[in-house]
Amino acid sequence: MGLKLLHLHLHGLFRSQDLELGRDADTGGQTLYVLELARSLANRAEVSQVEVVTRLIHDRRVSLDYSKPLEPIAPGASIRRFSFGPRRYLRKEQLWPHLDELADQLVRHLRVSDNRPDWIHAHYADAGYVGALVSRRLGIPLAYTGHSLGREKLRRLLAAGGEHEQIEQSYSISRRIDAEELALAHADLVITSTRQERDEQYARYGCFNPDHAAVVPPGVDSRRFHPHGNAEEFTEVSELLSSFLREPERPPLLAICRADRRKNIPALVEAFGRSAVLRQRHNLVLVLGNRDDSRQMDRQQREVFQQIFDLVDRYDLYGSVAYPKHHRRDQVPAIYRWAAAQRGLFVNPALTEPFGLTLLEAAASGLPMVATDDGGPREILSRCDNGLVVDVTDRESLQDGMERAGADRDRWRRWSDNGVEAVSRHYSWDAHVCGYLALMQDRLKRSSTVTVSSQLLATPSALSPFGSRLLLLDLDSSLDQPDLKDLQSLRQQLMAPSAQAAQTSFGIITGRPLGVARQRFAELHLPDPQVWITQAGTQIHYGDEEQADRFWQSQISVDWQRECVEQTLSDLGDHIKLQKPEHQGQFKVSYLLEQPGPSVLPLIRQRLRQSGLPARPQLRCHWFLDVLPMRASRSEAIRFLSLRWGLPLEHILVVASQQGDAELVQGLPAAVVTADHDPCLDGCRHQQRVYFANRSRLMGVLEGLQHYRFLNARSRLD
Repeated sequence: MGLKLLHLHLHGLFRSQDLELGRDADTGGQTLYVLELARSLANRAEVSQVEVVTRLIHDRRVSLDYSKPLEPIAPGASIRRFSFGPRRYLRKEQLWPHLDELADQLVRHLRVSDNRPDWIHAHYADAGYVGALVSRRLGIPLAYTGHSLGREKLRRLLAAGGEHEQIEQSYSISRRIDAEELALAHADLVITSTRQERDEQYARYGCFNPDHAAVVPPGVDSRRFHPHGNAEEFTEVSELLSSFLREPERPPLLAICRADRRKNIPALVEAFGRSAVLRQRHNLVLVLGNRDDSRQMDRQQREVFQQIFDLVDRYDLYGSVAYPKHHRRDQVPAIYRWAAAQRGLFVNPALTEPFGLTLLEAAASGLPMVATDDGGPREILSRCDNGLVVDVTDRESLQDGMERAGADRDRWRRWSDNGVEAVSRHYSWDAHVCGYLALMQDRLKRSSTVTVSSQLLATPSALSPFGSRLLLLDLDSSLDQPDLKDLQSLRQQLMAPSAQAAQTSFGIITGRPLGVARQRFAELHLPDPQVWITQAGTQIHYGDEEQADRFWQSQISVDWQRECVEQTLSDLGDHIKLQKPEHQGQFKVSYLLEQPGPSVLPLIRQRLRQSGLPARPQLRCHWFLDVLPMRASRSEAIRFLSLRWGLPLEHILVVASQQGDAELVQGLPAAVVTADHDPCLDGCRHQQRVYFANRSRLMGVLEGLQHYRFLNARSRLD
């Protein structure tokens, strides 16, 4: 039986044919790479199945293709679409609040043995986040490819004069970096395109383990990208550009990319406009995706195009610059070949370029390059010797590089020949797929991925301590100093015949140790809980048992170093102090903040990452800070119970009110948010399975129970 591979590619628009590359910032080279990789893998004898999971979209603004739950790619390869979040198309920065919902759906889908893959391969930070959660819960090995990295993007944007607050607002960069750290902490294999990406860019992450990383350069489809053009395709390209260019026979400076700020195209236009040499010798051809109505573009695209139009006007570049509104994807190889036949240059001025697949496409077509000296282009140049790399943050350097590259016809010919030959030798799809599969097969033989889940799934359901539903209440908030009348009402509802008929179980969540929690709970005179999630989610006990769930303990103990956490944070006395010993736990280091504020969490995360400790800090009620194992949380404990006992997440109800409770209301469980909630929970109002009560404290809980009819025989959750 061959390998079964599951790829996660979540943002943008993904289908099996006619990719809308360049439609927006989210539909670029990664999309093409994943599609070609799936096709190539499906052709291998070692592989029995390839599935690409992406987002299902119902939106009149995009094709109906993206609303199909299943779509074939090739024999043995297919696309499976899951609906998560709003039905409409969203840019990737708006997907973050909905990713837990997808992770829950994927776990439910993959629990069926026939659906279980041998590997999950996550592409980009959003898929890395989902892949890490699924890998953690099901014990499936995870491969991760970042494609571009948040820390590198932040560094380059700041170097180009961007402001941190604006970058955060535009790109959700902190959320992205946290997701990348999580993916790297769980990855059995990190696939990078270049040594520079592995040794410099990924090395900036605290959770990166270089022993888990391998360089596998992407491949180029030699059937599409080659130097052998013909008159018919050249005529078609010329017609595409004819309305722009006064002297179309001039060698073009060609750029093909998205209209994205990171691609730095306005700097290219300005360098061209300021150089009398370039304007006399060349035309500038910008293929920046397809655009119809500018009002339908995202703000960043509109800003980039407006900058280009302003620069064309400022330097009076009319007749020398082409920026066609439309082109077909099948025209792109011909555009490269046309530019090579004109003795032009391919220019990539991106601020950051992890690899640069377009550079290889150009090289395979016989078109030399002038490219950013960041990341992949340097490694491509070292193998291909087909152009120059320059500092694109310095416009004079970019201008000088293009002037020098176009000055020597003999050198241009040598570069052209070098590129064609080197791509054939170093960057074929066969080489890429062979290296890729060899790594996966080798890692499977010695994988260290936790496989507790296989034991969990084998647990007979007859032993479950739960019925068909589970209500989880927080002892530290929902049940803290309750009104006696409300408490009596809750007691009566929990003990009512309807609740018994509905087979509703009851559980407690708390940050306290089990003994303290039981002592406090006894004062409430409520029915005995079937489960206790204590110590901020690091311990699970059933009924009156004293022994914690050993499977959960085994799962969260991976890489946990409690003493090292204490030592790493020991010099932060001006910010935090350890709580008393009775508040500490085997898998929990608890602190009190000296002064509440938003800056402490980034500081703690930074310290833990710098020390290479896979641990997660959590702030609750503005004053209480817990540092837990990377794999532990109240939310993950709930998912564990669902898997352990076969209880659907949709049949679990949680309550949220305090800072730090946002994790509880993500994904498939139903949730009630009481009226006295912390303002940070207002951001969860878009979640489909969250009910915001009009009443506070325990009254709000009772209102939520009534809303869901949770204690009735027929609930809204059924």
